[in-house]
Amino acid sequence: MLQQDYFLRILEEFGKALSLFTQNKKDIAQKQQEIEKLYDSYVGDSIFYHTATLDDIMDSFGRFAEEERLDRMEMLAELYYAESDLKSGPGRDMLLDKARKLFIFIDHHSRTLSFHRQQRIMDIARKIGEQK
Repeated sequence: MLQQDYFLRILEEFGKALSLFTQNKKDIAQKQQEIEKLYDSYVGDSIFYHTATLDDIMDSFGRFAEEERLDRMEMLAELYYAESDLKSGPGRDMLLDKARKLFIFIDHHSRTLSFHRQQRIMDIARKIGEQK
């Protein structure tokens, strides 16, 4: 029970931190540093999550307790989605593609229906479609 409470506080903390990040009006370089800190704090090494294949990323979640995995994946998908606003071109597309695939995986394996997640999937499809 304590572990579950602790993780729920982590989820709440993550939501607040991501919200502050998206509302922040700093320049792109500062925002990039901030989002890398969010990766490091909540899911793991930011360099790994930017360079690894999706299969390696999925394997990396084995280090988390089973009841946390989908939530941690969703944190990562949200980070990719937020960071995509800082990028353009192929870098942006890569982040959006990884976010979309994670959101779809989570949607298929979660026991909870999330309209927010469904909206993210549609938003990403729209953003990717706008660039073509």
